[in-house]
Amino acid sequence: MRAGEKSGRNPGAAKSVILLWLWGGPSQLDTFDPKPNAPLDYRGPFSTIPTKISGVRFCELFPKLAGLTDRLAIVRTLTSQSNDHGIAGTIGLTGSAAGGTGLDGKPLQGSPRPALGAVVAKAMNRRNGLHPFFVVGGKLHQGKKAIIGEGGGSFGPAFDPFRLEYDPATGTKVPALQLPTNLTPERVADRQTLLNAIGKLERRTEELTSAGALDDYRSRALAMLTNPASAVLFDLSKEPAAVADRYGRTRFGQSCLLARRLVEGGVPFVQVNWSDHVEAEEDAGDGGWDHHYRNFQIMQDRHAMWLDQSTSALLTDLHDRGLLSSTLVLAVGEFGRSPKINDKAGREHWPGCYSALLAGGGVAGGRVVGTSDARAEKPADTPLTPADLNATVQYLVGLTSEQITGIGLTPVGRVIEELF
Repeated sequence: MRAGEKSGRNPGAAKSVILLWLWGGPSQLDTFDPKPNAPLDYRGPFSTIPTKISGVRFCELFPKLAGLTDRLAIVRTLTSQSNDHGIAGTIGLTGSAAGGTGLDGKPLQGSPRPALGAVVAKAMNRRNGLHPFFVVGGKLHQGKKAIIGEGGGSFGPAFDPFRLEYDPATGTKVPALQLPTNLTPERVADRQTLLNAIGKLERRTEELTSAGALDDYRSRALAMLTNPASAVLFDLSKEPAAVADRYGRTRFGQSCLLARRLVEGGVPFVQVNWSDHVEAEEDAGDGGWDHHYRNFQIMQDRHAMWLDQSTSALLTDLHDRGLLSSTLVLAVGEFGRSPKINDKAGREHWPGCYSALLAGGGVAGGRVVGTSDARAEKPADTPLTPADLNATVQYLVGLTSEQITGIGLTPVGRVIEELF
């Protein structure tokens, strides 16, 4: 990677990536692949609206995004291998089911691959004092179990994400940057001086081992602790009130605003978690997309409005700041919802066909990739997988298959050339 940086390797169109992770699985029919001609017990109660793409319609709850389709692309034929949130989440974040653990608690064979964010971070590490991979939101859970695949995997803990959390009541929380009450920045500096002195005895060895990577991680955390500029970057009070209002004063909205600040500050990969848990608040969760019941009520009252407002604000803000062409935005969940509505006004898990939105970073706007069948149950053409999405992101940041192999990974998936 150092040799690539010194040779001026073209990092691709995307200099940064923002992944909007819609944890719990949004319904394709109630978002970006409605089926107005399907029977009522499939299409649901919502009408459809036109977009800027001729013949393409969205659910009526997404008017802002419908007005921006000239800047984004829709993939309508994603399929996953599992209807278990935990395993499908691992597949979505890493491109592989290896090591994933479902509700039964039994891990699948193989070692977990690094998260997509870790791969991009390793390839695009700019060494600007900030960690290259941020997650805004808590660890992803199914039930009370954290899922596999959100971290550095085989790259080691140096490429685990640096985590921020936004709370509408208290603002941005930076757990890793909160000093214990008895540890001042001055004491931190003293400790670093001591570590540097000890490190001279082992420096040559550390350059050849993974311990060197851990030291790199530690130094970045220290830099963020002691650098006031980093604290400012995380402080949303620095944004004009009108900008914060445009994103929406919700956890997801302000997390999207924080993501924009991070990529503007030079962070290569930011993942925004819609929620920590898949379940809605009424189901002891924190507002995920797992709508087995009350799907239409929750969509109308909260989820659709928040997703439409915040994502459209992010895309518009990036465009207005001249950042959209170099920032890839991807919005997707781990699977979709069943086309047939159940007896609780909800939809079940559905890995057979679901949608994703992409914009910026080399993706051509105004296009749809793939066509689902008449009820959005399966692809009618162009079936695609999370591995294909991951391969496409890696391509857009300039990673070749040789470079992927060079960092110890086997390339998976195919680049979705229809997006360019």
